Amino acid sequence: MNRKVSVAPMMDCTDRHERYFLRLISKNILLYTEMIVDEAISRGDKKKLLEFNINEKPVALQIGGSSPKLLAEATRIGEDFGYDEINLNLGCPSRKVEKNKFGACLMKEPNLVADCLSKMQAITKLPVTIKTRIGYDNVEDYESFYKFISILKTTGIKTFIIHARKAMLGKFTPKQNLNIPPLKYDYVYNLKKDFPNEEIIINGGISSPSEIISHLDKVDGVMIGRAAYHTPYLLAEIEKQIFRNENIPSRQEIIENLIPYVKEELKIGTKLNQIMRHTLGLFHGQTGSSHWKRYLSENMCVRNADIQKIDHIMDKIKYNNVDRTVGQSV
Repeated sequence: MNRKVSVAPMMDCTDRHERYFLRLISKNILLYTEMIVDEAISRGDKKKLLEFNINEKPVALQIGGSSPKLLAEATRIGEDFGYDEINLNLGCPSRKVEKNKFGACLMKEPNLVADCLSKMQAITKLPVTIKTRIGYDNVEDYESFYKFISILKTTGIKTFIIHARKAMLGKFTPKQNLNIPPLKYDYVYNLKKDFPNEEIIINGGISSPSEIISHLDKVDGVMIGRAAYHTPYLLAEIEKQIFRNENIPSRQEIIENLIPYVKEELKIGTKLNQIMRHTLGLFHGQTGSSHWKRYLSENMCVRNADIQKIDHIMDKIKYNNVDRTVGQSV
């Protein structure tokens, strides 16, 4: 599985509709689910939580939790549903997550994490990976980070996705934790030097193909987050510049290809706004993009959106002169 470029798991963003939409743009980028809690997978509506469209693949399931038993069970269930990878969240800094003892607070308990990873790997043939921060609170020296990764490595884990910021637990909001702690890319570069045989993926503040190319000189892969959500056509540039794929659909073609999916989803009770909210940034930087956002916001991203609007969406794109070109500014 190619992990050269991936889209990060993002709460309230990378649901199955977003992943289907992004896959219409990019065929090569690895996609991740939102974090799903192990207990919810074990005891909740598994189909509602985990079912996805086969066209989303390759797609990885990210799990949150701290119980070796529940994480192992969630891993087995994830494999049964057809995911390509199971990822353990060790980076989420929210108070709610910390209260339930998973996410970034688990960096304080490397031996527990190692036990969890061992149990997860024992039950599946899929690759089990982690996504973590470089530290937490006042624990932010490279030596501590190195020791943490060293302990996890003993379990046989081969892929480490590193958000190059520390987490401030209980002090910052999740949004603040995405911006205030400084990025320390050198920690991730040094990790690759110290663990040359492991797959090291860098994450945090990366928003352009040129940045991706620069990072790929030093690590094995790059994970992008908010830039992929807010300016999704960025993935088209990544396809061209990183994967040398010139067969990229235009923005208009992407919407044309999305319409049949929307209609099928509406038949099974999906709300129009649940899908179309993910497309707000598709025409970012293009002529007429403000018309597109306004039309979606007023007609398709409201709770009781009129499903008949979908039949006229292409007319609206043409009427408002939304740019149809491929590969211009994103």
